[in-house]
Amino acid sequence: MKSPTSTSSKPSEIKSATVIGSGIIGLTSAIALQETGFRVKLYAKEKFGHTLSHKVGAVWFPYTIEPKKKTDRWAAVSYARYQEESAYAEGVSMIPFLNSYKDLSEEEWVKHLPPGTVREASFSELPTGMEKGLIADVPLAEPPRYLPYLFRKFLENGGEFELKKFKTLNDLASPDEWVINCTGLGARELCGDQYLHPMRGQILRAEKMNIPSFADPIRKGALTYIINRSQDSIIGGTDYEDDWNEEEDPNDTQLILGRLKNFGIQSSPQVIETLVGLRPKRKAVRFEFDEEFPRIFHNYGHGGAGFTVAWGCALELGEILHRKISGE
Repeated sequence: MKSPTSTSSKPSEIKSATVIGSGIIGLTSAIALQETGFRVKLYAKEKFGHTLSHKVGAVWFPYTIEPKKKTDRWAAVSYARYQEESAYAEGVSMIPFLNSYKDLSEEEWVKHLPPGTVREASFSELPTGMEKGLIADVPLAEPPRYLPYLFRKFLENGGEFELKKFKTLNDLASPDEWVINCTGLGARELCGDQYLHPMRGQILRAEKMNIPSFADPIRKGALTYIINRSQDSIIGGTDYEDDWNEEEDPNDTQLILGRLKNFGIQSSPQVIETLVGLRPKRKAVRFEFDEEFPRIFHNYGHGGAGFTVAWGCALELGEILHRKISGE
């Protein structure tokens, strides 16, 4: 017999959940729960257009995220979901993307891609200064188009949204409601999580460039990439850990533009705006029930790969809660 404090629910009870956070992790979690049969309410201190998720390039790539065994699996599931959505969802497409690497044996993500979607780049395809690279057909989710699409889908599925900020986990805890914490870097204060810290990213949004999309993530502190979207290009970037500065740094802008020239790109980008965001970096993604509040599930700390693993985490979350309620 289950004790009166058991968190398992009877199969007949109404399945309802609350999701905190309206970035890519929160929106995908909310929709995945709806697809599992949950009635979902979404709370956030700000709407998706003001979140970190709205500022990023959002190309699929497992960048600065741990633990690899789990995150590669989540990335593979997300890849499949985006690939499916590319046929109908606003802002989602499949693009060729060149990534530099040092040791192919360390590129575990390659093993999780569908056959025929990744190959070694030829010498002529490599930018100046790049020694080795892989070209993969990967999903691109353009935040200004994709996030509104997800939000509309959430509402059309019967979801409710309210602007609200929570200060402590105790404010979230409910004896009869499942709560999903998708607050990103905000979880540092909300949960007192000292393992969570910022990784500052500064990027440039420019007029669309006639240059293949590529990334060189192997040099710490010198992250360089171009992501060509439907109407513009995103040029990056920075990856400064424990940097809380959310203001534009003109020196970083010059560094970013200078690195492009180091790769043999001589044309000057027509910069539209500079964007700065703080990625929620953690030694490992926190994807688990809270020990003190067993109806709270944490889903945060995805570093620079939130879009890359979002659907993998969200769909697994739906399965976990479904099993909890079913008593499996």
